[in-house]
Amino acid sequence: MKTKKVKFKNKNGEELMGYLELPLNQDPHNFVLFAHCFTCNKNFFAAKNISRSLASAGYGVLRFDFTGLGESEGDFSDTNFSGNIQDLVAAAEFLKEEHQAPGLLVGHSLGGAAVLYAAKQIASVKAVATVAAPSTIKHVEGLLRSNIDEIEKSGIASVNIGGRSFDVKKQFLDDIRQHDLSTYLNDLKRALLILHSPQDPIVGIKNAEELYVAAKHPKSFISIDGASHLMEAEDDAVYAGEMIATWAKRYLPIEEEVPLESESDVVANLGSSGYTTQMKAGKHHFISDEPIKVGGKDFGPTPYQLVSAGLAACTSMTLHMYARRKKWLLENVETHVSYSREHASDCESCEDKDAKIDTFKREIVIKGELDEKQKKRLMEIADKCPVHKSLTTQNHIPTSLKN
Repeated sequence: MKTKKVKFKNKNGEELMGYLELPLNQDPHNFVLFAHCFTCNKNFFAAKNISRSLASAGYGVLRFDFTGLGESEGDFSDTNFSGNIQDLVAAAEFLKEEHQAPGLLVGHSLGGAAVLYAAKQIASVKAVATVAAPSTIKHVEGLLRSNIDEIEKSGIASVNIGGRSFDVKKQFLDDIRQHDLSTYLNDLKRALLILHSPQDPIVGIKNAEELYVAAKHPKSFISIDGASHLMEAEDDAVYAGEMIATWAKRYLPIEEEVPLESESDVVANLGSSGYTTQMKAGKHHFISDEPIKVGGKDFGPTPYQLVSAGLAACTSMTLHMYARRKKWLLENVETHVSYSREHASDCESCEDKDAKIDTFKREIVIKGELDEKQKKRLMEIADKCPVHKSLTTQNHIPTSLKN
């Protein structure tokens, strides 16, 4: 996947920072908003690994820091749960303006509760997935247990969460006490997926049961057996992302790719815009494209890179075939090829002094217990590889219009 740093403003004009995870070789078929856990940030285990797993499945994913956290502007002590919801709405608006409105919301822990509330305020959302989410917002009070009296009495207290200190004001407590998630879920009207670990010591599995019971269909549950609450293990987060990606396809508009069919060895299919070309060679599917600087999206190798790749592959294969027949101790062959158009070396006798010819510069690395005579012979054999011969002899390309 590709990661792009982005920024946008919340309702108070404060700048929020995030990362947009994009698929490597295609435009995203849908966009996703990811909400991180309480006092976490966009770079925590779950946020990063789940987002990248979704991007690998073709989604564009925005993970960002809530106000006052990570790289985002603002004072955390002035924020609350309602503010997190509004940050998600602002992020959705950013995606709508710059890319495409999000169809899926994903939230981890308290971020899971936040996306459930934000879903109703974002018209484009068709599905919501929560990971290790609490069934009641008041669950956060448990994290502040030893400081609640001080917060109630003084209006503010320094709270240590996960080894970091945060100032929490009374308005934060007042805000979370106004949200009743179980009642709210009854009217969600979005597809819901609940993922939870039965061994979660911070937000127990009972929370997943209560969320599931409170929600209406369509709803689903997936157990992330053995995972910790923070999803530190990359395998657990990747698994969660893969499950979300597969489940969400049932509820999101994803254009079905028409499989390429041809009786020819190779077929290339390009629509009415751009240069991203769907390719099929034999039973193998891949993409060709042009660089961004010439109007492409760089989702795949250029046509000349594909030709160069054919020469490189054929060269390495040919040398191995020859060495095996000779029973030589050839361990490995690396063939490096670069394409360019250069002035012909014998151009002094050319009528056109500016004439250029196609040039494929080839460098070969040979490894193994071979003497100089054997290596020299292999270099001679390189010029006998079939693709080399095709490129250096006159070719014929009969072309016809096919119905």
